[in-house]
Amino acid sequence: MDFMLLTQNSTPIFKYIVKLLGLIMNGIFEFLNLIGIPNIGLSIILFTIVIYLLLMPLTIKQQKFSKLQVRMNPEIQAIQAKYKGKQDQASMLAMNQETKAVYAKYGVSPSGSCVQLLIQMPILFALYRVIYAMPAYVTKIGEAFGVLADKIMLAPNGVEEVRALSSAAFFSKNFDIAGNTRNAIIDTLNKTSTLDMTALSEKFGLADLTYNGSLILTNGSEKGLIDIYNNFLGLNIGNSPMDTMKTAFAAGNYLLLAGAIAIPVLAAVTQWLNYKLMPQPATNNDKQKKQQPSNDTAEAMQQSMKMMNTLMPVMSAWFCLTLPAGMGLYWVIGAVVRSIQQVAINKHIDKMDIDAEIEKNVEKYKEKLKKQGIDPAKLQAAARTNTKNISSKASYQNTASKRPVKTDEEKAEDIRKATEYYNRNAKAGSLAAKANMVKQYNEKS
Repeated sequence: MDFMLLTQNSTPIFKYIVKLLGLIMNGIFEFLNLIGIPNIGLSIILFTIVIYLLLMPLTIKQQKFSKLQVRMNPEIQAIQAKYKGKQDQASMLAMNQETKAVYAKYGVSPSGSCVQLLIQMPILFALYRVIYAMPAYVTKIGEAFGVLADKIMLAPNGVEEVRALSSAAFFSKNFDIAGNTRNAIIDTLNKTSTLDMTALSEKFGLADLTYNGSLILTNGSEKGLIDIYNNFLGLNIGNSPMDTMKTAFAAGNYLLLAGAIAIPVLAAVTQWLNYKLMPQPATNNDKQKKQQPSNDTAEAMQQSMKMMNTLMPVMSAWFCLTLPAGMGLYWVIGAVVRSIQQVAINKHIDKMDIDAEIEKNVEKYKEKLKKQGIDPAKLQAAARTNTKNISSKASYQNTASKRPVKTDEEKAEDIRKATEYYNRNAKAGSLAAKANMVKQYNEKS
C-alpha cells in the first residue's frame, strides 16, 4: 500500500471502493457548487447520510441476527455445558453435530453478522479515506490547491518550507517519491492550519492567486475559495479543534472556542448514545442462573465489550480533538445517523414475530439444501442417528476406560471356571465330551 494521499489509493480491490465513494463525494460537492453553496462540511454531512442509508439493509440483517442469537444462546450454552471437560473425539463430534442442528433450526449461519461486518468495514474505511484526502477525490478542491502548489514549487526553498510543515505527518514520505512532489505539497497544504497558511502566503506571494476567476486564499476583506470551502458554522474544518481553541482563546473569541469544544464533546456523547441504543445481551436473573448453565467465556467477552464501549467515547473525543475538524464532523454525523437508524431498526425488530422469522429462516435453509441436492429430512435423520451412535460410542468408551485391569492369576481362574462350565454342559457323544474323556485319562495317567 502506498503512502500517497492525493494520488488515489492503489491497494487491490480496496482502491475500487475508495474510487466509487470518491465519485459520490465529488458529485455531492459539484451539486452544492451548482446551487451556490460549495461547502466541504455540508458535503461531508450529505455524504455520510447517503453511505449509511446504502448500508442500512446490511445493518438490519445484522440486528436480526443479534435478536435470533439471544434466542439461540441458551441452547448453545446448554450444549457446551453438556460436553464441558470432554476432549475425546467422539464428544467433540457430538457437540459440533448438536450445535449445527441448533443453527439449522434457526436458519442462520454460524458466521452470523460477521459477513455483514466484513462487507461494511472496507466501505467505512474507504469513506474515512475520502474525507481525510478531499483534494484527491473532489476535483475543484484539488485544482485550487494545485495552483498554490505550482507557485510554491517555483519559489526557492519552497518545497523544503512546506516539507518542514509535514514532518510530523505520515505523508511527509511522499516528498521522497519520484514525481510526487506536487501531490505531497497539496496533501500538506490540505492539513495546514490557518496560521501556517497565512505565513506561507506572505512568504511565497500566494495571496493574489486565483482559480476560475476567484481568489484561492482570503486577501483582506475578500474571502478566498479555501476558506469558503472549509467554513462550517464559523469553524474552519481544515483546522483541528485543539488549534482552533488556542487561536480563539488568544483572540478572546469565546463563541469560536465553544464551537471548537463542541466537536469532541458531541463525538463522545453520540458514541455513548450509540452504545446505549444497541441491542444489549440478555442478562440472566437469579432464577435463570439456576436453570441455565454458566458460560465463563461468554461472560468474559461480554465484560470486554462493555469496557470497550465505555472507552470508545473517550477515544472518540481525543481523536476529534487532535484531527482536522472535518473528521470530527464526520464522526459526529455518522454517530447521529447510526442512532436514528438504530431507533428505527429497534422499533421494526420489536414488532417482528420472532417465531415466524425462525420458521421462515428454516424454510430458506431447507430450500438451500434442496438446491444443493440434499434432502433436509434425510439429513436431519442422519444427524440424529449419528449423534446417538456417537453418544453410545462415547458412553461405551468411557465405561471401558473405567473397567479395572485383571492380573494373570485372575485371568487363569476365569479360564478354568469357563472350562469347567463348558465340560459340565457338553452333550454326551459330542466332540467336547470326548475331549473331556481324553483330558481325564491323561490326568489319571
